[in-house]
Amino acid sequence: MTDKPYSDAHPMTEVSLFRPSLLWLLGLAPIAAFLDHAGTLPAGVIFFCAALAIVPFAKLIVQGTEQVAVHTGSTIGGLLNATFGNLPELIITMAALRAGLLEMVRASIVGALLVNLLMALGFSFLLGGLRHHSQDYNPNAVRTYSSTMVLAWISLALPSAFHRALESEPHLGVHATLDLVVAVVLLGLYGLFLLYSLRTHPEIFAELNTPALHDEAGAHPSIARGVATLLVASLGAAWMSEILVGAAEQAGQSLGMSQMFMGVIVLALVGGAAESGSAIAMGRANRVDLSIGIAMGSCVQIALFVAPVLVLVAPAMGQPQFQLVFSQAEMWMLFGAVLLGATVAASGQSNWFKGVQLLALYLIIAAVLYLIPAAVP
Repeated sequence: MTDKPYSDAHPMTEVSLFRPSLLWLLGLAPIAAFLDHAGTLPAGVIFFCAALAIVPFAKLIVQGTEQVAVHTGSTIGGLLNATFGNLPELIITMAALRAGLLEMVRASIVGALLVNLLMALGFSFLLGGLRHHSQDYNPNAVRTYSSTMVLAWISLALPSAFHRALESEPHLGVHATLDLVVAVVLLGLYGLFLLYSLRTHPEIFAELNTPALHDEAGAHPSIARGVATLLVASLGAAWMSEILVGAAEQAGQSLGMSQMFMGVIVLALVGGAAESGSAIAMGRANRVDLSIGIAMGSCVQIALFVAPVLVLVAPAMGQPQFQLVFSQAEMWMLFGAVLLGATVAASGQSNWFKGVQLLALYLIIAAVLYLIPAAVP
């Protein structure tokens, strides 16, 4: 799986304390909190301190996921990671929604999907392919994830087209009704997806390359310790995410970045650091089923749970109802990611070149968004 930090406890403990580690960045968390409270430094400094402080929390979430997956298998392990890993993303979108940054909220949703489908899965295939030449995984799970994401894309694209077609004032009530109906349907679909994957058809999501480490459960931390690590690290990441989004708008303005670029690229990369790191680590460790479960499972959760929840909770937060109105540019980018992700992963075998294909599309999208100062209508 990964290095065994628990089996050689005593000889390595003293040395590891002084070995360079991402966990050293945890010291930036209180610094970011202090700077945010003081408000004396530029927003860009606070933003990057909070962004770097999220990285060690993401590393801890990776470790917690590995500990849980040893005991639960790839399906539940991937679901737990997607759930805890998406908590920073949910906190970011909630904070941006409360601040009235609706364009950034919608952009961060699209960005989170792009990060998982293209960047996380791309690096997983690339690094895993370089290390293991080619890797086999369960294609049935990929087909289920892909068809669900196609349905999710259609469910977001249709309300967006409806809103653009009927923009006049008399139709605002119809817009709100449509958004509520779509949100309820998507939440119901997510519940049924969980029932399907965990209860009625778990064999479809079975891991092909279950490692022998399962036979050595006693050599690994308990599932309770893994869940506790996930919980504490996710709360820390959520704390930093709250500070991050508070400085995001001013930081973007000072750097000449639009809300769309900040949401689709910057906030999505930071908010998705946890599940992306987990997916990449699992792919490199030749647990591609778990890697795909994390990356694509996170996409399903964002599209079917996070986005609908924002529609339902916006009025309770004192904001106008959050509308499922994504720009044509966002919808085309997401369509390309869903299409390429489904095509590349459908065969049941990955290699480094498939990872390069996914990463190439992500880099092109990032370049387009960076060079266009405002969102394309």
